[in-house]
Amino acid sequence: MKNMKTLFLSWQFWALLSAVFAALTAIFAKIGIENINSDFATLIRTVVILLAIVLFLSITEQWQPWSQVSPRSFLFLVLSGLTTGVSWLCYFRALKIGDAARVAPVDKLSVAFVVLFALVFLGERLSGFNALGVALIIAGAILVGLKP
Repeated sequence: MKNMKTLFLSWQFWALLSAVFAALTAIFAKIGIENINSDFATLIRTVVILLAIVLFLSITEQWQPWSQVSPRSFLFLVLSGLTTGVSWLCYFRALKIGDAARVAPVDKLSVAFVVLFALVFLGERLSGFNALGVALIIAGAILVGLKP
């Protein structure tokens, strides 16, 4: 029981679960946009996400007063929301045009950009071992994205 609790408290567990659901997102989206405009499909996806999160917050009683959100947090969450929206529009457009098996790995170059931005803007550091992992992600995305 303790191992299960430790698992649920680890960032690795949640990151891996996120990756699984992100993979399913690509597959479901590719099928879903078959006969629909990709931007309109993004709207449908966004409404579903909004409703799901409202339901989740209500069931788990995790609502917070808006007054607890600082102006700085609000600003950066708004910026995050805007960039998420643009990312989704681009992703769905790429899925509409390309193969999911090639689009999704190239999209994961976002990992390398996160590392770069974290180094530059957040002052985070990587070990040589971590940098090698990022380099392999970049190489993998390039290899998957190339036409044979």
